[in-house]
Amino acid sequence: MDLTLKFSILLLLLGFGCYSWGSYNSSTPSVSANASPFRNDFGHCERLVKKWASSSLEQEVKEDKHTLGDLLFFLHVPRTGGRTYFHCFLRKLYYSSLECPRSYDKLRFDPRKRHCRLLVTHDDYSMMSKLPRERTSVVTILRDPIDRVFSTYEFSVEVAARFLVHPNLTSATQMARRIRSKTKGVSTLDIWPWKYLVPWMREDLFARRDGQEHRGSGDIQSSDPYNMEEVVMPLHEYIKDPIAQEIVHNGETFQVAGLTNNSYLSESHEVRHCVQRYKHLGEHVLEVAKKRLDDMLYVGLTEKHRESATMFANVVGAQVISQLGGSNSSEESAANSNSEQSYSVSDSKSDNNELRDRTPNGKKSEIASPDTVEAVKGNMTVGELMEAYEDCISSLRNTQANRRTSSLKRISPANFTKQARLQVPKMVLQQIRELNHLDVELYKYAQNIFANQHKRTFGITGVGEGMQSSTYGAGIKVLSLGATLVLLLLAFYVFVNAQRRTSKVQLITVEVFVFGRLLSVLDEKANSFILFSWCIQGHDILLYDKNKHSNFFTKDN
Repeated sequence: MDLTLKFSILLLLLGFGCYSWGSYNSSTPSVSANASPFRNDFGHCERLVKKWASSSLEQEVKEDKHTLGDLLFFLHVPRTGGRTYFHCFLRKLYYSSLECPRSYDKLRFDPRKRHCRLLVTHDDYSMMSKLPRERTSVVTILRDPIDRVFSTYEFSVEVAARFLVHPNLTSATQMARRIRSKTKGVSTLDIWPWKYLVPWMREDLFARRDGQEHRGSGDIQSSDPYNMEEVVMPLHEYIKDPIAQEIVHNGETFQVAGLTNNSYLSESHEVRHCVQRYKHLGEHVLEVAKKRLDDMLYVGLTEKHRESATMFANVVGAQVISQLGGSNSSEESAANSNSEQSYSVSDSKSDNNELRDRTPNGKKSEIASPDTVEAVKGNMTVGELMEAYEDCISSLRNTQANRRTSSLKRISPANFTKQARLQVPKMVLQQIRELNHLDVELYKYAQNIFANQHKRTFGITGVGEGMQSSTYGAGIKVLSLGATLVLLLLAFYVFVNAQRRTSKVQLITVEVFVFGRLLSVLDEKANSFILFSWCIQGHDILLYDKNKHSNFFTKDN
């Protein structure tokens, strides 16, 4: 065994999360949580974890965390809907020339490019060691841990099933290698954590298919797609495997804390292994993750999809639009041309003299200042951004659904659906919850952050004003319809009482405003000339007699 091979295998065992020579020469990259070269005695682990946590909590953050910095870092936790935000929000706001090289899913940040303003990646929080902390805003989305484990399992199987078109595992592996070597794009097999999870599932699917052919029987004993061991690894086996223990469980907490096996910081791997060995040490990691969520510009929730999208548009989208301004087509053409050239450059390191600003480790970073960048696409408003988002997610979801259906046909009758999840035994659900105890607590904390964000965003300026900037959501339509019905009743009330006062016929014009928007104008004949305006102010309904210049009816809503 030559020296290069020995060194590569050593790096892999240490868990540095990068591709080694051995990764390319085996069907499944090796990930082991048990064969750790680190000291695992409790005293050492406790000192190590506490020291790391103390140092992490002392790190300075942006002075005003609610204001968008020069660089937006979207920390994309897998299976939280982040790809939708990238395609349907961020690509509507930023030219590709403003994306950092190797930005989305390509991992491993490359700071060569000048005027870099957007970084979207599955890299964990340790990425911040390469960025100018005081000029960077971080956003993320979290998901209910049990649902995220389900989704991770399903996606791993779905992507692996695409390879079943090949006659055997060797053919599938060789073809995948050839395609990746000839294309400039990014394969799912290049992306963390799928570069570990998909080959693992791919090997398992081929083994089970070969087993069926060997037995000469295609009979499936179970009707539960999450427990069809004849065709796919059952969920209860998946969650107990060392690979899932290392990569999947508590993945949200480790990613926000910067402790994944894809981390940039060498000490993070030993810290992670100590926390996995001694469960209660995870409380220190949890505190760091909570602090980092607190310091973020935006935290969304997958389960609160509509509210999260609306808040993202108002909190992040509005600031991007304001910060970058409008641009003309010539700027866009030049910007995108430069972008394509930048992406075609090799992976060699950049000359430090070309870099602009210092990062925390003393190195420079090419994060541009506002006066040196190309601007946002067009003069978009927040409302227009939400309209574009709605159109985009509809198309994106259709594409994803079709691809999923096509893949799962290859492992029929296994078909993962929300309804099928209800068949999973409560014991398995409880095991998932216990294996993800840190994520369960972090998600609860994120829910509180989300509620406070919503109150801060729409509460101070008024929920109505905040929602006015968006055409998204059915809530406004329902309120508008209800307000119209209330108006009709009020108009009838005024009409009846006016008839009693005098027989002189005049015209009433009632203008209905909900959240500052004119909904309708209702004309009625009455016995006195009164012009009313009806509007919602906070939680009050106010009727105002413009002729008498006084309020004559106020009711708490």
